[in-house]
Amino acid sequence: MGLFNRKSDTTATATATAVAEVDPALAALTGDYSIDPAHSSIGFTVRHAMVTNVRGSFGEFSGSLRLNGTDPQRSTAEIDVKIASIDTGIADRDAHLRSGDFFEAEQFPLMTFRSTGAEQLGGDAYRISGDLTIKDVTRPLSIGLEFNGSATDVYGNERVGFEGSAEILRSDWGLTWNAALETGGVMVSDKVRLTFDISAIKAAA
Repeated sequence: MGLFNRKSDTTATATATAVAEVDPALAALTGDYSIDPAHSSIGFTVRHAMVTNVRGSFGEFSGSLRLNGTDPQRSTAEIDVKIASIDTGIADRDAHLRSGDFFEAEQFPLMTFRSTGAEQLGGDAYRISGDLTIKDVTRPLSIGLEFNGSATDVYGNERVGFEGSAEILRSDWGLTWNAALETGGVMVSDKVRLTFDISAIKAAA
């Protein structure tokens, strides 16, 4: 079941026919949703010392989705992530990441994403495009997503689920700190993999 469709270049008649053929179950997803942080995660993976990966996550974030089931390309997403909530399992490392060497969390407390478009890649696979802001730098980002479906939970909440990932170069956002290794290479890779596992609850009508 598709959530986002590619924008059609066909005639108005063909467009009207396509709208008329929208799956009723898909149309029923239309509405505003709030991301449920208790059942969602935003994480990252980065190469350390050229030989292993360090994984971390952000414990505090909020966001909203506006899904349009009859015209899915008009759906939007917004996410705000609290930088100070970064957690890699090592307190000293987390403090370093919050410092001026990396995120400068006191001066720039939020990392934000604002979608600008979406397209269906096939089946339940999508690409969401938007603007990612880290510190005072805003650059475009595309996120590959998988729509995991919808369900009504035991409390009567209507939910939708997505998971996805994207790769960025942290230097593109001004995160350039590093240290050279005696054996060659650097302490921290420039490439970072971001991961998203999102459960969102539909607002009451």
